[in-house]
Amino acid sequence: MSSKTSAYRLFAARPLWGTLFDIALTIAVLSGSLVLLAHGLGLLPHRGLDPAFAGSGDIDGLALVLVGCSALPLLVWRRFPLGVFAVTAAAGALFAGLDYHSTLVLGPAAALYLLTAGRDRLNPWTWHTTAVVGGLGAAHVGATIAAADGTPGVAALCLTPLTWVVAWFAGERTRLRREQIAELRARAVRAEREAERERLLAATEERARIARDLHDSAGHAISVIAVRAGAARLRHHRDPDRSFQALEAIEELARQTVEEIDQIVGTLRTEGPGDNTEGPGDKTPPGLASLDGLIARHSAAGLRVTLDASGPAPALGGPADQAVYRILQEALTNAARHGAGSAHVELTFDATDVGLTVTNPVRANGARRHSGGHGLIGMRERATLLGGSLDVEPACDAFRVHARIPYGGHRP
Repeated sequence: MSSKTSAYRLFAARPLWGTLFDIALTIAVLSGSLVLLAHGLGLLPHRGLDPAFAGSGDIDGLALVLVGCSALPLLVWRRFPLGVFAVTAAAGALFAGLDYHSTLVLGPAAALYLLTAGRDRLNPWTWHTTAVVGGLGAAHVGATIAAADGTPGVAALCLTPLTWVVAWFAGERTRLRREQIAELRARAVRAEREAERERLLAATEERARIARDLHDSAGHAISVIAVRAGAARLRHHRDPDRSFQALEAIEELARQTVEEIDQIVGTLRTEGPGDNTEGPGDKTPPGLASLDGLIARHSAAGLRVTLDASGPAPALGGPADQAVYRILQEALTNAARHGAGSAHVELTFDATDVGLTVTNPVRANGARRHSGGHGLIGMRERATLLGGSLDVEPACDAFRVHARIPYGGHRP
């Protein structure tokens, strides 16, 4: 492969702006080095005080070659950072050793800066790099001493080391700044991902809540409708008036259920995850304030419900109030489906939480059927999500559900 092809691939492998920067830097370093050489700046001490040499402009072919070797390798510093520094520093040391009246500090300093600033985890600063930099620095100082016949001045000894130290600190500062910016960007990306994860989690929890509400509302309504429809069918010929009343109750319950389902599903259209704002047409979700209506509907459907409440009833938090209502609704629905026609409800209000116990006798094999299904899973999830608990005690002749919900409805 020809050198032209290699150079083309080397430049094409980098972004355009990076290539233009490398070219501009090389031209600047080369021009600066020629200016220093032509005007006698950066003089060696044994000649720097002799006006005959100042600005003499003695530039020969070898000097031009060494100046080129100290600047032109910067074009490929991205591919060979340590090699570029070694070439430029060696050219500077050889230039000083040949007793020219200038020193080449721009090329090695720029290469050292780029070597330091460009290193990362894949290209760390190793002992090998330290050995190369230290060895070439010592070679440059030795060449300076040899060119000055063993009596160099302080300026000659300090010029190159000081320039390299400044270049190293500047490159290290640039590298640390770049890593800090990269870390800040990574943190921003992680924060955005965590926010998206929280949003998806909130959406999942919202869907789960809606699914539980739909299950409770629809399951309760269907159970009551089934019981009342069966009673209306049996009483149609013997007692048409009571049959008609049962049909009216079924119609009213169906309308209420449809409205409740519309309210639940409507949150999907009008609210985002975690948004609890209510519009002017929204209704308050059912809670213990609707307890009498819930018991009345089941009583009208044929389930004998008795209620015992103990302790002063404090104002419950919204989630806790709804959870107690939904658990009671599901327990009474299960009692109407699988029980023997009655249920006893106990409400106890303690200092920190509310206790709910629903006990109903069961028919043969009723306890086994009573203890399965998604309803009990939903009740337990409602209780545990609010920091409470739910226990189910199936027996041969009775089924008992006991739940405790903190007033505030906070997670533990």
